[in-house]
Amino acid sequence: MTHLIVPTLQDIEAAAQRLSGVAHITPLLEPVPLAQAFGRRVFVKAENLQRVGAFKFRGAYNRLCQLSDAEKARGVVAFSSGNHAQGVAAAAQILGIEATIVMPSDAPVMKRDNTIAYGARVVSYDRESENREEIAAGIAAKSGAVVVPAFEDFDVMSGQGTAALEAILTAKEQGLIFEQFVCPVGGGGLMSGCATAFKGLSPETKLHGVEPEEFDDVRRSLLSGVIQGNAKVAGSVCDALLSPAPGPTTFAVMQSCLDSVQTITDEQALYAVRYAWEKLKLVVEPGGAVALAALLFGKIEAADGPICLLLSGGNVDAETFHQALTVAPAGALA
Repeated sequence: MTHLIVPTLQDIEAAAQRLSGVAHITPLLEPVPLAQAFGRRVFVKAENLQRVGAFKFRGAYNRLCQLSDAEKARGVVAFSSGNHAQGVAAAAQILGIEATIVMPSDAPVMKRDNTIAYGARVVSYDRESENREEIAAGIAAKSGAVVVPAFEDFDVMSGQGTAALEAILTAKEQGLIFEQFVCPVGGGGLMSGCATAFKGLSPETKLHGVEPEEFDDVRRSLLSGVIQGNAKVAGSVCDALLSPAPGPTTFAVMQSCLDSVQTITDEQALYAVRYAWEKLKLVVEPGGAVALAALLFGKIEAADGPICLLLSGGNVDAETFHQALTVAPAGALA
């Protein structure tokens, strides 16, 4: 059996040092509308305000900045539907590294355009018939480029965990300990990094992941004790969360740390996008809004203590945003 090396709190703290002065320390907001609606202190960690509009910059930069000069000279290759693509492209641009990104042909146009604007070369593929890992491996084999995974990577996970580290430390400055932390889950890099930070600094906090319905590979994996994949590879507005399955390392961390994984519908995610815009004055993409959706639709057990919701990204295109403004699903609590 392969021995998995998982990040520790110390690894996340080291990543925070590398990111200092490069990544934004995103605000921990306490929106009044949420407090009034739920009768408790509700905090929002606004990673939609991070560089490239998503938490992904944290892990990408933490990985790339540690490459040797020889590795930097060979370039990097990554595969992503958009936010990891932008994170790697932006980090590579800062560090002077050539980046190639393998993106599905149905990736949001804005995410593709932004990735190119950061200086990366984009290679398109059909996610229904082609394998992105194989394409990236082929590029790496020809060029010698370093493959930068989206979530199943020690340094990427450590970098993503700095989002939770900031939230925990900011709350402690106010004399607060979160009773609950709610976070989007795709491949699990963000959730596992954040869970590691919480277990190290706030072990009493209950940790909840949120996935789109029909793409609940992590929920099913945790229930069965074995990594499960998704039957579909596309078909949700939460494009940022459509990883085929968790990785062995992210699964192991989530299996040991998470208290639950909840699911939400596309309409509920879109409503959360609308609510964030109308009530919180924040622009969030559907996949980035699922933690908020879980609260709004009663997926998280009611409690009295403070809760922290992580909004993971704000890269929403005009068509999807317009769609969000028209939805009104039943069951919203606010």
